[in-house]
Amino acid sequence: MRHVTAVGAVLLPAQVLIACGTADSPSGSQAVQGGAAAGGSGDPVTVEPPVEFGLNGSAKRYCSAIWVSERDRVEALYSSVLLTAQDVSDYESGTLVFNVDDQRRIVTVSTGGVDGRARHFSDQGCVILPPHTDNVFFTPREVVSALPDAATTPWPMGDQLPVEPLPVDVNEELLAEAVEVVLGNADDNRAAFVVVHRGRIVAEAYGGGAHRDMQLESWSMGKSMTATLIGRLIQMGHLELWQPAPVPEWQNSPGDPRAAIRIADLLRMSSGLRFTNSGASQEQMAQSFIAGQRDHWLGYEAPIDVFKFSISREAEYPPDTVGRYRNSDPWALGYIVKRTVENELGGEYLTWPQRALFDRIGIRRFVMETDAYGNFLLTGYNYGTARNWARLGLLYLQRGVWNGERLLSEEFVDFVQSPAPAWDPPVYGGLFWLNPADESGRGSRIPTLPPDAYNAAGAGDQRTYIIPSRELVIVVQSHRSPAAHAPDRRDREFEALGLAVKAVDAGWNW
Repeated sequence: MRHVTAVGAVLLPAQVLIACGTADSPSGSQAVQGGAAAGGSGDPVTVEPPVEFGLNGSAKRYCSAIWVSERDRVEALYSSVLLTAQDVSDYESGTLVFNVDDQRRIVTVSTGGVDGRARHFSDQGCVILPPHTDNVFFTPREVVSALPDAATTPWPMGDQLPVEPLPVDVNEELLAEAVEVVLGNADDNRAAFVVVHRGRIVAEAYGGGAHRDMQLESWSMGKSMTATLIGRLIQMGHLELWQPAPVPEWQNSPGDPRAAIRIADLLRMSSGLRFTNSGASQEQMAQSFIAGQRDHWLGYEAPIDVFKFSISREAEYPPDTVGRYRNSDPWALGYIVKRTVENELGGEYLTWPQRALFDRIGIRRFVMETDAYGNFLLTGYNYGTARNWARLGLLYLQRGVWNGERLLSEEFVDFVQSPAPAWDPPVYGGLFWLNPADESGRGSRIPTLPPDAYNAAGAGDQRTYIIPSRELVIVVQSHRSPAAHAPDRRDREFEALGLAVKAVDAGWNW
């Protein structure tokens, strides 16, 4: 096994810290052929990810399924933890072993004498543990909502739904058909489907053992939550969209090209930081923090300080010239949120989102898991109910206003749904995905949705679609494992989306 000594304050001292799985693609061996830069000679070498960090990811997912989502343990293993057919085979043969310590709430995953571990820390969810300790480098905090009982509070501030029939211009038969399409095939492993029209829930259904109050794996939809936290700080007057990113390490180093990176560039994933992910060239992979390993994956399976790691990476491109899907940018934004809340607001970081955002839009619980240093891992490790994601979508549909209070500026709402100039094709906005029409003006990225639709998106088919032209929000959540769902389930999702739009607009066709 290849061991690497940590550097500075980015990683834990003198410990192996490299991830081998990701919230954006299946775990497992990720061997990379490296040249001279990676292997120290002209001969290609194979760089194998350390086994323990793939195990860490499995331990974390299982821990969260048990104590955050409170799912059936066998179902969760097969639906969200064992990501590949090889994982399933190893588990069923006894090669891959899961041990659950219910008293200490620790999950240990073992194979070949190597362990990975995660522990449940109440309102901070499950956290990957550093080696040789059951503790983390922050003090967990209780997160308490100030809202009244949801059962007796009308939607959307609560869960009480109206008893009146749906409006006559809403086609209930098409909505029922959409529900059947998206949830009718058990092999799709779907968890939730919620349709909100003009602020009212007009369709809602659950599958795979999920229910209305279950905190569901949301994965990279959390990136859009990071955008929303930035938007709150902008509306509150603590940040500006177009200002240079307030990262002292960038701004206080004379001649540092990173000083030109703006908050807008980070929101557009166009910072230009050197940060590898899928699609990186062999030469780029050789310049990863660990040669041959994708930087994008580190926070998912290694007990590192993801914020410090991200802001430590040097510039590869000028900002706003190359758009790439990289966790560096939302993690850098997370650093800015944390620093602003603690230094400028004098507030408690772990509870601030509940006070500043969630209580204002009817969300009583949203689990944002952290790294071992107490930094929100909103690039993947977050859990929300389908109704809570619908509330977030409504905030954007209502152009940042909730119950008469402006929570996000109109400029910010427009920004997140506008194409990022450095992305080609123009499918990305400000930590939201877009649905642009093609050059003919007829097609779109999701052909069953109007081109003004935009969405939060996460691995394993987690989506919150916002469709301003039809006054719609549609939430689709699914269990994660590619080994446990039909390969064509996305086609059925697209069909259901089209049916939901047609249910409120009889003239819609695709």
